[in-house]
Amino acid sequence: MRHPERLLIVLADGERARLVRPGAVSGFTTDAVLTSDTAGKRVSDLVSDRQGRSFESASPTRHAFTPRHDPKQQAERAFAEAVAARIDSERFDALVLVALPRSLALLTEALGAPARAKLHATLPKDLMKTPDAELGAHLHGVLPLD
Repeated sequence: MRHPERLLIVLADGERARLVRPGAVSGFTTDAVLTSDTAGKRVSDLVSDRQGRSFESASPTRHAFTPRHDPKQQAERAFAEAVAARIDSERFDALVLVALPRSLALLTEALGAPARAKLHATLPKDLMKTPDAELGAHLHGVLPLD
């Protein structure tokens, strides 16, 4: 099975991404591994201050303000934008995105128009820990053929 000369496969989750290309002889090879600065951190490590507090209007009790946005989700979105920027800077004829459903949506949304036009397929699956030699078995239905 032949693939386009410049096929780019991006495997991602919320904290890591791999850029994979077809190997020269057979199989696939990982070109780059990207890791989020916030990988493995807890939400409490992502915020610098404690939550703000306010008095209850009818009693002397105090309550913490709930943040408007989850810091972990903001970090995932920022990482998806960084991965999308890297994808936009790569040279390829066809793009296949493989990621967890939430990460896939963020990544697809963050892609630039030229990269989105070359998007061949998406696969909502976590293959980050799958070795390069075993990727073909998981991707056979979504890869473009020459």
